[in-house]
Amino acid sequence: MTPQKPLAQLPTHDVINMPPHMGDQDLWQDDVALQESVRREGAGWAEADMAALGKAAGSAETFDKADQANRFPPELRAYDRYGMRVNQAIFHPTYHDLMSLAIKHQVGNFAWNNLGKGGHVGNAALIYQFNQVEGGVMCPMAMLYSSFPSLQTTPAVADEWIPRLLSTTYDQRDIPAAEKHGSTIGMFMTEKQGGSDVRANTTQATPAGASRGIGTEYLLSGHKYFCSAPMCDAFLTLAYSEGGLSCFLVPRWRPDGLRNGMFLEKIKDKLGNRSNASTEIELHDAWGIMVGDEGRGIRTIIDMVAGNRLYCAVSSAGMMRQGLVQALHHTQHRHAFGKALIEQPLMQNVLADLAVEVEAALALSMRVARALDEADTNEDAAAFARIGTAVAKYWNCKRTAGHVAESLECHGGPGYIEESIMPRLYREAPLNSIWEGSGNVMCLDVLRAMHRTPNAIPALMAELSLAKGANGLLDGAINYLESELHNRENLELRARALTEQIAITLQGALLVQHAPSAVSDAFCASRLAPRWSGAYGGLPSTVDFDAIIERARRN
Repeated sequence: MTPQKPLAQLPTHDVINMPPHMGDQDLWQDDVALQESVRREGAGWAEADMAALGKAAGSAETFDKADQANRFPPELRAYDRYGMRVNQAIFHPTYHDLMSLAIKHQVGNFAWNNLGKGGHVGNAALIYQFNQVEGGVMCPMAMLYSSFPSLQTTPAVADEWIPRLLSTTYDQRDIPAAEKHGSTIGMFMTEKQGGSDVRANTTQATPAGASRGIGTEYLLSGHKYFCSAPMCDAFLTLAYSEGGLSCFLVPRWRPDGLRNGMFLEKIKDKLGNRSNASTEIELHDAWGIMVGDEGRGIRTIIDMVAGNRLYCAVSSAGMMRQGLVQALHHTQHRHAFGKALIEQPLMQNVLADLAVEVEAALALSMRVARALDEADTNEDAAAFARIGTAVAKYWNCKRTAGHVAESLECHGGPGYIEESIMPRLYREAPLNSIWEGSGNVMCLDVLRAMHRTPNAIPALMAELSLAKGANGLLDGAINYLESELHNRENLELRARALTEQIAITLQGALLVQHAPSAVSDAFCASRLAPRWSGAYGGLPSTVDFDAIIERARRN
């Protein structure tokens, strides 16, 4: 009997009208708006660095590694095989591959390796690209990026640690930092009884010797409720010393070569960001060095918090960009009722609206990044960065969850299946609104910037004035915002509405100046017009949908 040949597929039907595999993406070359923003805001000299990461991070292999790292989350290894306490989080090998890729391309330290040359703008572009692929790795990268100002308050600490943090080599070994080729650094402030109210912390720090104050040794004891990336080589944390709430650098290993008194109690089972371990840590006589002045711990660490907030704003914009890329790919290749979905008028409205949101979020983030580059030598830039960081963090992060949900809906049922990247993006989307200050905290910080930074509002209004006269809706929004900023009644009750108004007016001003008219006109005609609901797909019929979609599509 002649053996039958195996069938290539079941005989019921051919698979048709399904999008092809996307394959490799080029996160730099395929994103015209990103290229323009980098050049405009002062980091055009670094295009080669941006392009290198865009190709490497956008490869199908890297996306597959990100998927694996999230499917196989880290596990707690409190003890080794001999019963010795080791306090380790064990990660899937792909997580280490992604960490190595990020550090090689300076996602955590580009700004500090390129001071005075548009480094923060370049760093923002790297963040924007990498977070399209994987968010868990971005947590330790964010903390690395934002740690430098806090460390620089204490020269002895800075001299020892900053050279390690500037390395472009990832060294995953759990050994003393002095023996490694490069280091990472984290932070943990949150305690369960206080949350955002860090003054409610109960962790205590006592001098380890006769000396006290900045740069001296302390022993810390207490319980920290959220410690992400617990395999970092050191952490910045807060504890009460005799002089008040102070900041300390606590390494995983003590100077005498012993493991420090930091005990991992559990790994949180999170909604998303699953590749990254977020743990509870018990400190028991953990050795640390006071960083910054005693009793000024919040002031010392606030610059790190501000850096993390910018990271959240930029990475949220990147997440929206990837959701849009996925939606464009699906709708380009999926047909219904005789047309590709991307040719259907209502779908065009949705896609164009999503694209406008991405470009607005990117423009706001990169403008704030430029302000950070200029802040050391320009008081107005520093003031703009102070209020702009809080505004961008609130608004970009707040818009991401709805944006990703809409991008997922463009796929229909296939977007809800775990084999798609969309469920992972959907779970990741709310995180940046929570991390480093939830929505209410950020809006209150906007009010704090208005009150405590005298030139914050003048710097903001000066920025807006650059776009006056180009669009009537924008002019009306600027005038309305100015009156709202001078109305000091019920400010706390109005904080969200005021922050939103700052955000969309500033985004409109940036797009009117720098984006094609199709994009800026669509933004102003929707976000700055009466009755805007915030839902996607409600752009007016006068919008040039084809031009907006074509600009957003991959080359």
